[in-house]
Order: sequence, then C-alpha cells, then structure tokens
Amino acid sequence: MLHRTFVLEHRNASGEVDGLLPLALVQSLLFGRFLVSLPYVNTGGVWADNDDAARALIDEACDLADQHNVKYLELRHERPVDHAKLNFSRTDKKHMRLVLPESAEELDRSFKSKLRSQIKKSNEYGSSLQVGGAELLPEFYEIFSINMRDLGTPVFSQNLFLNILNSFAGDAEICLVRQKGRAVAAGLLVHTGGVTEVPSASSLREYNRTNANMWMYRNMLARAIERGSHTFDFGRSSEGAGTYKFKAQWGAKPETAHWQYYVRKGSPEAMRPDSDGKQRLVQIWQKLPVWLTRIIGPSIVRGIP
Repeated sequence: MLHRTFVLEHRNASGEVDGLLPLALVQSLLFGRFLVSLPYVNTGGVWADNDDAARALIDEACDLADQHNVKYLELRHERPVDHAKLNFSRTDKKHMRLVLPESAEELDRSFKSKLRSQIKKSNEYGSSLQVGGAELLPEFYEIFSINMRDLGTPVFSQNLFLNILNSFAGDAEICLVRQKGRAVAAGLLVHTGGVTEVPSASSLREYNRTNANMWMYRNMLARAIERGSHTFDFGRSSEGAGTYKFKAQWGAKPETAHWQYYVRKGSPEAMRPDSDGKQRLVQIWQKLPVWLTRIIGPSIVRGIP
C-alpha cells in the first residue's frame, strides 16, 4: 500500500511562502493509521519563518489527522512549537552531528589515539573501499538485511534504496568495504546542502574483529569532506546507548530531537520496539532465516512510522 502524501503551505500577507509542513499518511492493517512528518527519516515537522505560520500549519495538520481518523499526528521537529493540541512529546533521541574539518588530514588528527588504532588495525586485513551507485546495491542489501535480521527489525525493501539512489542521482551513493574480495560493510550516503547523511550503514558481525566498520566510517567522513560537506549527520540515537557512544567517539555532538504529537487514540509509546510485548517479537524475528525476512519484512515495516 502506497502512503498518501501532503505538503501544507502557509503564505504571509504579501503572498510569499513562509512555512511548509510535509506529511505522510502511514497506514496498515497491522498497526493502523498515522500522520507523520516524516516517516523513516530523522527529522521533518514544520519549517517556518515565524511561530504564527508554524501554529497555522499545525492547525491544518491536526484537522487532517481528524479527517483521516489516525491514531496520532507525529511531528519530528528540530525545535519545539508551542501549540495547544500537541499533547505528547519525546526528547529522548539525539541527533548526532559532526562539524567537518576542511581536509581528511585534519580529520585524522582530531581522532583520539584509541580510535586511530582501531582504524589502523583494519588496514592489516587489506580493507578496500569502493564508492558507487546501483551496481553496488545487491551487496549493500545483502549486508543490510543480515544486520536488520540480527537486530530483530523488519527490513526495508531493496527497491526503496534503489529509489533513493535514483531520486538523489549524483548526491546519493553507496560506500562498500571489501576484505579479500568479500563485501563486509556498507553504508548509504546522501550529500545535500552541505550536509552528508548516512541513512543506513551495516557490517557483518563476523568481521567485527577486523574493525571493518571503523574503517568504513573513517572513509565515509573523508568522502563527505571530499564532496564539500561542512557537517556529517550520523543519525539519531538514545543518549547513553551503544550507538550514541559509537557516534560520539568520532566527535559528533548531540542535538535534541523534539518529536511532538497530537494523540487521538492510544499512546505513541506502544510503537516503540522496547515497549511491552515487542521484545518477544524481536527475539522471534532474530531466529528467522534472512531470506524469509526479505520477503515479509518490507510489508511489515512499511506500516511502522
């Protein structure tokens, strides 16, 4: 089922656009309906020049939520907006972002000695990096789907990544790490507006001892500098979690993600993977064969905002 999308627009007295709010109606028989800005990505919500425009856009979004009888409206704001109908919020997630130096040499000098040693160790295993597009997608997806199964998370379809590569042609690319010819780690990079994001990155656990993942991240950061980016966005993490610490060791600084909700039914907490009952499902998923998760995973994850 395709998600219906909306882009709400606010104009000032002069007729100029001073606010936008992109939304997606996420719906499935399994989970119900949600109105989200934006699903599957780290940020979204209202982008407005002033609070009056922001509140007007949220008024309209709440009306849409009522019209479509969703469980809740979710706005993944960069900064909070004061609005009477927003009756729930989350601030537990942190955007982990690194201001990049002007050269890869400066980047290497910024690392602590332990991190430099970990990167250097991977060179002992003959790691090599290949950067490309759709031709690397099958190998990327092989690694990604194995990693998602191991985490107990339904996997996105391979076609989603193909669409990203095509839609951001020239600005989206895959970085693939090989050791002795085998693809062992891979990341998807998107370069836009001076910011490089890594929506997805994975490595095979059996190669953890080779620090292939560390070597990949160092080279993805260098690639971002090469592409002229001033910021590297590692994505969001819960403060203190393993992924938070991993990103912080590269020098990334936390910025609070302000997710605000207009809840109409139930609770947003019910959709969290660590909520009551979800851990059992995670454990079951981790025992499934990877080929099966690739078949049934996309139809499930499509309905999770």
